[in-house]
Amino acid sequence: MIGLLRGNILQKQAPELLLDVGGVGYELLASLTTFIDLPEIDNEVTLYTHLIVREDAHTLYAFSSVEERALFRTLLKVNGVGPKMALAIVSGMTANEFSQRVHANDVAGLTKLPGVGKKTAERLIIEMRDRLPEPSAQLEADVSIPVSARNMEDEATAALLALGYKPTQASQMVSKYSSEGLSVEEIVRKALKASLS
Repeated sequence: MIGLLRGNILQKQAPELLLDVGGVGYELLASLTTFIDLPEIDNEVTLYTHLIVREDAHTLYAFSSVEERALFRTLLKVNGVGPKMALAIVSGMTANEFSQRVHANDVAGLTKLPGVGKKTAERLIIEMRDRLPEPSAQLEADVSIPVSARNMEDEATAALLALGYKPTQASQMVSKYSSEGLSVEEIVRKALKASLS
């Protein structure tokens, strides 16, 4: 299995990423949290990966931290949670926030994630409670890195669509913040926070 890649970023458009590793281009699907941490194109980055092999595709998922990848892998063990939903969950909240909601039996908070209904949220709480460490007392700080983009609104909307939001819902979420002069990552982060609050 491919567990780690270090190389130069050739292309990035959330959630897809093309990484040049010694002359070989790896196509990756990255969480939005990882996307926010990425440097600009043509810079080197180290990413932790998880390979999923299916009959019709080999998909490589990328994460900026071991903890984020560990949560993704743990989520895949839950009945009814596939890679798309697992990626949406790790993109929608940090591992600590997720752990807090699971340990607090916060079904309503989990159902605000795209694709997570009440039954799935209940299943996540039951199956994940014993697999997750106790959350730290405070939520992690909201850190966003400004990135220049030609059409920030389209990129932010595309990122939300990739997470499973419906087109009208994604457009409405983005339009609230697109006129504030924020980066794509900041728009997406604010839109996700608003939808989860």
